[in-house]
Amino acid sequence: MNRDGKKLRVLTIGAVTGALYAVLTLIAAPISYGPMQVRISEALCVLPFLLPQTAWGLFAGCFLANLMTGNIFDIVFGSLATLAAGLITGLIGKRSRSAAALICGCLSPVIINALVIGTLITRAYEGLEIVGNFGVFAVNVLWLAVGEAAAVFLLGLPLLRILIKKDVFQIKNT
Repeated sequence: MNRDGKKLRVLTIGAVTGALYAVLTLIAAPISYGPMQVRISEALCVLPFLLPQTAWGLFAGCFLANLMTGNIFDIVFGSLATLAAGLITGLIGKRSRSAAALICGCLSPVIINALVIGTLITRAYEGLEIVGNFGVFAVNVLWLAVGEAAAVFLLGLPLLRILIKKDVFQIKNT
């Protein structure tokens, strides 16, 4: 595959990933938003482990899904949290494909989203200071971590293992 064909394939995979993220989030809207959320679409956050460029598609899909909240902080910082998690997951996948790397790649979106979205919900939605209301913040982080872990480890990790076994996202330099 020539250089332009490779770029087009990477761009297409990123676009499809972003569209799938947005659609899955909106289809499951009742459980995709709020302090106790399970975004099924977050299972896709493991894809950068195999193809780092999908991080940008996830960012775009998250941005589109977060437009539904109408909260500028959620739109900006929620989307940036997904991008950061995707980029870190991609770096982990580039360095190693070991079992420990798989777990670390899955933990990245759980930790980043729980902390960022936990902060966002506490400050932007509940209007509370983190320092004086650490208990509320901690509960928000915990609920978000549980929901994120459910999506990433129960759906994303098995998906990742299948894709690794099938060599689905390998872009050959031919």
